[in-house]
Amino acid sequence: MHNDKAGLRTRLLAERRALTPEQRAHTAAALAAHAGALARPGATVAAYVSVGGEPGTRPLLDALRTAGVRVLLPVLLSDNDLDWAEYTGPDALAPAARGLLEPTGPRLGPDAVATAALVLLPGLAVDRRGVRLGRGGGSYDRVLARLARLGASPVLATLLHEPELLPEVPAEPHDLPVHAAVTPAGVHWFSPAGRP
Repeated sequence: MHNDKAGLRTRLLAERRALTPEQRAHTAAALAAHAGALARPGATVAAYVSVGGEPGTRPLLDALRTAGVRVLLPVLLSDNDLDWAEYTGPDALAPAARGLLEPTGPRLGPDAVATAALVLLPGLAVDRRGVRLGRGGGSYDRVLARLARLGASPVLATLLHEPELLPEVPAEPHDLPVHAAVTPAGVHWFSPAGRP
């Protein structure tokens, strides 16, 4: 199973590297329109700043803020867990470890993610059951476990390029499914309970 995941990750990362700047820009704009429709003004959304070939989140982050949504962004801790801070705009992002950009505002603690009505998760692929393939670092597995432990039940959605919605992704018993995947074509729901 681990080798299946490793091979799939390698292939998907290569496909992301091959995307043109035009394809990336189109994806980022479409995701901003679709994912933004999942959040209501006044709600809190946990999101992230895209890096490398990830589907672009910058337009989305600004669209959410403009719509009156409180946006939390992760801050990577030394043990790979995630702290959170509020996104106050692109000027309040600073370079961090592993090529990431992180918010410079006050840290709110790892449990702050439990205040979110919607958690946008990075991933390399999602299958039709909602099984998400992450990059293998485990940071978001901890986030999902923390949400469950705290009794929080936000909508969980993964942002993807269109070809990354797959028929099947290798799964392990600890993998928790997401409710939806957001691609340039729209929001793909896997769990009726997750619909807002």
